[in-house]
Amino acid sequence: MNIRVSTDISLIDKRKWDAFLSGHRNGTVLQSHFMYRLFDASEHFRPVFVYCLDDNDEILGLLLGVKIRESGGIKGFFSSRVVVYGGPLVAETVADNNEVVDLLMDSLVDTVRRDTVFIQFRASYDLKGYGDVFEKHGFRWLPRLNSLIDTTDTATVMAGMSASRRRQVKKSFLNGARIIRPDKVEQVRVFYEILYSLYKFRVKKPLPDWTFFKYFYELTHEQDLGRIFLVEFRGKVVGGIMCPFYPGKAVYEWYVCGLDEEYKSSGIYPSVLATWAAIEFASENNFRIFDFMGVGKPGVPYGVRDFKMKFGGKTVNYGRFIRINNRLLYHVAEAGYNMLAWLKKI
Repeated sequence: MNIRVSTDISLIDKRKWDAFLSGHRNGTVLQSHFMYRLFDASEHFRPVFVYCLDDNDEILGLLLGVKIRESGGIKGFFSSRVVVYGGPLVAETVADNNEVVDLLMDSLVDTVRRDTVFIQFRASYDLKGYGDVFEKHGFRWLPRLNSLIDTTDTATVMAGMSASRRRQVKKSFLNGARIIRPDKVEQVRVFYEILYSLYKFRVKKPLPDWTFFKYFYELTHEQDLGRIFLVEFRGKVVGGIMCPFYPGKAVYEWYVCGLDEEYKSSGIYPSVLATWAAIEFASENNFRIFDFMGVGKPGVPYGVRDFKMKFGGKTVNYGRFIRINNRLLYHVAEAGYNMLAWLKKI
């Protein structure tokens, strides 16, 4: 059997792409054409798509990543990286999975290694079975935790939450907060501004610019593969959550925020309510999993993990694979990032 490898999206049948993801046990929205379009439309993002076809143009494997540059100039140069969400997918009919993954990885590395500092795979399932292939292409595995909630039964989901989380959800509703879906882009902009402030002053990590959130909102009106839930109190947006998803599979918590400190005295907990809205949506709409998309490093204290674990869920350590394409630039960028984080604390 001949295997053809390509990065040209125009040559792949989109219907076969959708069917491949729908039928694959590890297929997710993270590897979808929807996500490709989102990356392609957003500022500072460019999709990186690699796939393998057989002689009959049937899909044997694929992966989707995004090339990220924080801005132009020197900052963009040092921040240039590729993130592959989910992981490579190989057709379950393939006899030698490693062969297909090897071809995908070879094409990916060859495509991006010259103009990016590093490549990172953020696994949504256990990729260790491909460990030898990753190692062959210069990747190393790093431990990273995640939390997954089984959302097949709403009562079980609610029972898995801590008593304090259940009280906060109930109290927020009783005191007048409500969950809405935005019907105009200005509401999404308010959500983004809350999120931007959170990332700038507390999280201190890179955040996509406004176009990413704007196009997510617009694309989900064309394809029902994601939702933004907003928390509204007294006519004002005070928090929200952005969640891509794939029917019958997983809902992902991509970004969540809330003005918790400002509204705690009013008995409103926006971040808690936004998270609960997405979990409840998953449990009431036949999704199998709510995926928190990361809860930090094992053995390292992390406030975000403490927040998320009170919703219940199972902790997994699928980790990340990383390949450093330019070691000098990587260490310079890492030192600069750590220095910037330190300066923001003093």
